[in-house]
Amino acid sequence: MEQREFGETGLRVSVLGLGAGQLGAGSLSEDQAGTLLNRALDLGITLVDTARGYGLSEERIGRHLAHRRDDFILSSKGGYGAEGAEDWTPQAIRLGIEQALRRLRVDWIDIFHLHSCPLETLHRDELLAALDDARQSGLIRVAAYSGENEALAFAAQSGRFGSLETSVNLADQWSRHSVLPTATGRGLGVIAKRPIANAAWRFQERPVGEYAETYWERLGVLDLNAVRQGAGLEWDEFALRFAAFVPGVHSAIVGTASVANLERNVRLVEGGPLPLDVLTHVEAAWDRHGRGWGGEV
Repeated sequence: MEQREFGETGLRVSVLGLGAGQLGAGSLSEDQAGTLLNRALDLGITLVDTARGYGLSEERIGRHLAHRRDDFILSSKGGYGAEGAEDWTPQAIRLGIEQALRRLRVDWIDIFHLHSCPLETLHRDELLAALDDARQSGLIRVAAYSGENEALAFAAQSGRFGSLETSVNLADQWSRHSVLPTATGRGLGVIAKRPIANAAWRFQERPVGEYAETYWERLGVLDLNAVRQGAGLEWDEFALRFAAFVPGVHSAIVGTASVANLERNVRLVEGGPLPLDVLTHVEAAWDRHGRGWGGEV
């Protein structure tokens, strides 16, 4: 598995990361969760991304991976849901990190994100100061922001964050064009979420009310199916190899509760970047149709 320098943070991460949201589902057994987490590390995945809002995810990472703490980079998110504190306050940051450390059974979190808070929240210096305090105390190594659009652009330019997490995929390239150049210039680490665009292609008809609805609509407008077929690629390979090798992206995280899907994703990224002629067609389609689209929320 290819490992990359995570901007100028001093961390190194795998090109493919594990999004641990689905691991928090109560329908997944403890044995299944433990098997998947350990298999990910065995395959060379060194970035595991979770959040306060992902159900049992943090607890399960602690239960099954605490004994392998030096084998992976741990990314989590918060700012809300901390017991004993109002959301988006310095107390929520401090208590949230302390509570996450206990759930995760670790002494530090490598990357801790403010999780999709609005722009006005990022203007509150006392909130960012709480992140600085956590970093100086060694509870976290990198203060980060996860989000989209104007708030993401502010975070990239602010000088207060060491890394970003944002949507990057065939149907969602706003951050790629509008923010990643700034992030690269400032030495920020970048995690690409939703790299397979919520697998929107699996729906034959518009999935009204589904999380993938916007991406389904956009993929229809971009009309990339002929390009994909001409390259002999399945949709998931087309999407994942695009996102994982976008300039400025250090790791693309894919969520799954299936070991078979996990192993397939590893094989797909090992294919490397898409061929140049395929990328040229993708760029042309985006220039024609996608320039006015903002990032997905």
